[in-house]
Amino acid sequence: MKIVINDIPPSNNQYMGNSHNFNDYRREKERWYWLMLAALRKVKKPAEPIEKATVKITYYFKDRRRRDPDNYSGKMLLDPLVKEGVLKDDNFMVVRLVLSAKYDKTNPRTEIEILED
Repeated sequence: MKIVINDIPPSNNQYMGNSHNFNDYRREKERWYWLMLAALRKVKKPAEPIEKATVKITYYFKDRRRRDPDNYSGKMLLDPLVKEGVLKDDNFMVVRLVLSAKYDKTNPRTEIEILED
């Protein structure tokens, strides 16, 4: 299963340790839930939640600025996958997470590939 979203979630640094941004964080997390829901409607979801999976997230950034993978952990992407019944859970026993980044100046996006183990 491959999901493509024509946006990139915010870095964890944007919200972590900043209690003043909690409402902004909640709104952004909800926005990403709806983006994921719309993207999931375009692909065939499994009949039952996947018990064990490798989830590969590739961020296509519009510039070559240095970014740390721990700031793009996939939180806003994995939670909707659990809530919508694609994954059983998003803990280490269920998900092996693979993060990578590439450069695409004209088409920044996030691609999520889910492979059942």
